[in-house]
Amino acid sequence: MSADKIAIVTGGGRGIGRASAEALSATGWSVVIAGRTQSSLEESRAALHGPALAVVTDVSDPASVDALFAATVERFGRVDLLFNNAGIGAPAVSVDELDVDMWMDVVAINLTGSFLCARAAFAQMRAQDPGGGRIINNGSISATTPRPFSAPYTATKHAITGLTKSLALDGRNLGITCGQINLGNVRSDMVEQMASGVLQSDGSIRPEPTIDVRHAADAVVHMASLSAEANVLEMTVMANGMPFVGRG
Repeated sequence: MSADKIAIVTGGGRGIGRASAEALSATGWSVVIAGRTQSSLEESRAALHGPALAVVTDVSDPASVDALFAATVERFGRVDLLFNNAGIGAPAVSVDELDVDMWMDVVAINLTGSFLCARAAFAQMRAQDPGGGRIINNGSISATTPRPFSAPYTATKHAITGLTKSLALDGRNLGITCGQINLGNVRSDMVEQMASGVLQSDGSIRPEPTIDVRHAADAVVHMASLSAEANVLEMTVMANGMPFVGRG
């Protein structure tokens, strides 16, 4: 991978974002990590192997997203990859008990944030010379299959699939590819409780297997390494023993 390839990773201060930033950096990418907490971003940047930039960003704020991309282009001149990874969950409660503000927060980060970042990336990728680039959206297995009491998260992740397909279509003649990675039970802050027990569709609480975050990061690197003529539209990377394929 040429050292002049520039990647932006949102939610880069921890978990999947941090691991993906490290893996991209190790394969020659210059990486811009974005997130809400300066200290976490600095920890991520310290682990990278090459040129890097950390930018405090609220992906739900259009001005903050514009500032992220402006800082990236000022430093590196272009954007070749966006990993749309930032996301949050919501309390596992019945939809009629869910606070409306919580719904709005999840939509703002998971869906609107992904749209705003993709919009900015699309504009930059169209304008730069040479043009083109790649967008990878973090869809989650919830993009196809919900857990109990997960309406906000699941709704936004289903919507990400529509965003992915629309961007893949609209970017087809511009050299802009868009794909989606659906991750299941990757060990991160959001899934720590799964090893001790998580609510199942039959109402029981059972532990579930998880996988190391490096498997997700390796998949992101693979998708990012493809030439513009190829695209992984959707990829699922999951713990093999999790209760996803099958009934129950």
